[in-house]
Amino acid sequence: MTGPNDATAPARRRDARRNRELLIEAAHAVFTEQGLHAPIDVIARRAGIGNATLYRHFPTRAALVDAVFRDLLTDTMSVGEQARTVDDAWAGLTGYLGTVFAGLAADRGTNDLMTTHLDGVESLQAVHAHNRHTVELLLSRGRDQGTIRADVTPEDVLFTLAALGRTVPALTAAAGPDAWRRPLALLLDGLRAAPTTTALPSPALTAPQLNTALQGLGSQN
Repeated sequence: MTGPNDATAPARRRDARRNRELLIEAAHAVFTEQGLHAPIDVIARRAGIGNATLYRHFPTRAALVDAVFRDLLTDTMSVGEQARTVDDAWAGLTGYLGTVFAGLAADRGTNDLMTTHLDGVESLQAVHAHNRHTVELLLSRGRDQGTIRADVTPEDVLFTLAALGRTVPALTAAAGPDAWRRPLALLLDGLRAAPTTTALPSPALTAPQLNTALQGLGSQN
């Protein structure tokens, strides 16, 4: 025998799924614009949903971040897997990091996620471990191939990349979406076993652009 509550249960489930989808879409948009520390009530308003409903679906900020970025982080690990299969370790490393930095430039939320620490995001913990292993493998292979200097460690590279990654939003705001390519090329040249004369990509910053970028760094929270 079917009761009145049974008849409305599928509709409630559909509404709940739709609310979750709306919240994830709104959170991604807000995180992209404002970073991972954007106010939760801004996300709820963007989705057209109350704060209480948001917290029923995502009781913590970490749970919401995980839902928003899980697929992207999985894709990042896939790129790392592909880089590991490249015979030339230098090409594998530079291609991998170029793809990662393109993602940091395209999305402020992704930048915050990849260059800072946020407890409780399970998929982020996995991607950081995978990223470290990818860098470690490519550095080791590059040393064996004579293309990467012998004294550099994964921690050297990961810290320096994180520091540069934090500047990407300010760089792109000051000088365009590809402005990060030049400082990344300079950083990578420091890893080489021998000096290079490869031309640096993209134009150098002008003095006004540098001032704008530094102001942007000062305003990042």
